[in-house]
Amino acid sequence: MRRIGIADTTFARFDMGGAAIDELKAQGTGFKVERYTVPGIKDLPVACLKLLQEGDCDLVIALGMPGAKPIDKQCAHEASTGLIRAQLMTGKHIIEVFVHEDEAEDEGGLAWLMDRRAREHAVNAYDLMFRPERLAKRAGKGLRQGYDDAGEIKAAMSSTSTPSKGGGWKE
Repeated sequence: MRRIGIADTTFARFDMGGAAIDELKAQGTGFKVERYTVPGIKDLPVACLKLLQEGDCDLVIALGMPGAKPIDKQCAHEASTGLIRAQLMTGKHIIEVFVHEDEAEDEGGLAWLMDRRAREHAVNAYDLMFRPERLAKRAGKGLRQGYDDAGEIKAAMSSTSTPSKGGGWKE
């Protein structure tokens, strides 16, 4: 049976792990969820590595909520770098799901965003494991997790077109 790891934090102000697990269960069967909760985002790389190596997970969703201060953003960057390293060490995916505290104007908006982003990335993780063709069909669509999608850019370009210095195209 396949295993999906959920690594989340006590620092987050919303149960993102619970939302991701709920959404995973709504997607289908054929997997078991392993959850590992740590204090903060800088603890997530080790939690993910343990889930991948000791928990024998096929992939992990790492969920966290960095604060709004510059030091929090630096810590989030360091955690992200650790998550990338853990992926390279194991050859397995870690889906990073961070919601920064300053991404919403109020607590209601922040809770909504944390729930939505966790759920949308849970679907991405499920698709990566069980329905990769769904991801391929959505390639280049400008999809975003949380807020509205950006949408795709459709450009007609001839084989002789080249980008100009100002950003446009010239023949």
